[in-house]
Amino acid sequence: MPIGWMTVLKLVPWGDVIKNAPVIADGAKKLWDTVGRKPDPVTATAARKAAASSDLLADPAGAVSALQVRVAETEAALDLLHEQMQASTRLIKALAEQNTELVKRVELNRSRTGWLIWLLVVFGAIAALNLVVSFSRAS
Repeated sequence: MPIGWMTVLKLVPWGDVIKNAPVIADGAKKLWDTVGRKPDPVTATAARKAAASSDLLADPAGAVSALQVRVAETEAALDLLHEQMQASTRLIKALAEQNTELVKRVELNRSRTGWLIWLLVVFGAIAALNLVVSFSRAS
């Protein structure tokens, strides 16, 4: 038995959706701000490599310190990526929990609708039987 979109939209627990929306929006905004402020990794890396390779050839003594700086930058970038991954995971988890709750509610409403249809059929049959009985008594 197909259910129309309007019926489905009426059955959605909009109170819960609205309650959780700011949390999800804040998580998405934080994630976007974190990802959006990073420079393009391809151009930044290419420029850094070009400058570093000329510095390494010119000053072998400073090569070790330059490599240490690059390792520190790489570790910082890795830490930032790890934080972004955790933020993404939290956001995905919140979305998944909300989706699970919505699916449970839709399934519950579908089940209730089935019961209501059966009750309607039973009451309709009782009403039709009463009409038949009352017409037969009146005749």
